[in-house]
Amino acid sequence: MASVFDCITFFDENFLVNSRFEILKDSVDYFIICESKYDHRGNKKKINFKLNNKSFSRKIRHIVIEENFPNPEDSWSNEAYQREKLFLGIKDAKPDDLILFSDSDEIPNPEVLKNLNLKNKFGIFMQRCFVYKLNIFNQYESPWEGTRVCKKKNLKSFTHLRKKILKKNLSKPFWKFNNEKNIDLISNGGWHFNNLYSIETISKKLKVSPHKEFSESKYSDPKIISQKISNLEDLYNRGHNYKKINIDQTFPNFFLNNPNLIKDHIL
Repeated sequence: MASVFDCITFFDENFLVNSRFEILKDSVDYFIICESKYDHRGNKKKINFKLNNKSFSRKIRHIVIEENFPNPEDSWSNEAYQREKLFLGIKDAKPDDLILFSDSDEIPNPEVLKNLNLKNKFGIFMQRCFVYKLNIFNQYESPWEGTRVCKKKNLKSFTHLRKKILKKNLSKPFWKFNNEKNIDLISNGGWHFNNLYSIETISKKLKVSPHKEFSESKYSDPKIISQKISNLEDLYNRGHNYKKINIDQTFPNFFLNNPNLIKDHIL
């Protein structure tokens, strides 16, 4: 039987990552987390990963990049470098094992994952998108092209899996040689909980993001961020106004069964 390897890069998203372990514990065999001692601008940072439930220790492979990135001033290159270090955690994966890759705030639906039968080489989990809090729905970016999946034998690189395997490629002419059309679109594919952090952490992440334009004060100033969250407005001035919804059966069972754990993450 094929094993499932769930791969993410990590900055300091401990609430979501520890929730991820709980949500996916019966669907995933190994969790691969890659963290660096440097942010994507090449600045020194501490190691932030903290495991809450020690019973998951045997499933978790925490990769730490000790050295600075080869090109510290190239944020996009640094992000890709960290991503490819995930290969260190899947060396023992067999050709038909499933490799998942997500941003740390993208969580695949465990029920869908349990019954997954890839018909094509690659899959995209189409996910509901939320922002700031678990129950602030981002209708503008739902469904979100989130978690990617393929068999180990089809994994060229994590960058290829993330960047090149896109829904829009399905509509492009067959003669566009750099497009990958062998894609399953996996509906009801889970959740993307974007910027589910404190105001201070959101500000810090914007200041070290590869999107250097977002480090400007009009985006990263904590007072501006606070105002936008209070008004359920988009951080990036795109004119989006989000809406509060109820936590219901469409959310992960782990959240439904642990209201005290999530109370600080609900509006």
